Amino acid sequence: MNDLTLPEPIAAYFDADRQDAAAVARCFTRDGVVRDEGHDHAGPEAIAAWKADASARYTYTATPHSLEMRERSYIVTSRVAGTFPGSPVDLRYVFTLQRGRIATLEIGA
Repeated sequence: MNDLTLPEPIAAYFDADRQDAAAVARCFTRDGVVRDEGHDHAGPEAIAAWKADASARYTYTATPHSLEMRERSYIVTSRVAGTFPGSPVDLRYVFTLQRGRIATLEIGA
């Protein structure tokens, strides 16, 4: 990552994203939710399955380059490059945190 200082749970998410599905799922609360590509993935098993599916379909890297706070949300813009149509693209990751973990994550353009 670059010199961007992210809150610890968000930095942990981007580190885990380079590892595996179980590492990503551990970043979330027990009832955490990911919203991506028009679908919700709720709970550790569903989040791990979402990450495993994305990793099976695409090889990619996400490099966060900006952070903004809006009310209770952290908005991270990340350059995502890989083996998917339209690569590279800047995506917005909108995080809400709860007790040191991610409660919700919404990914979009």
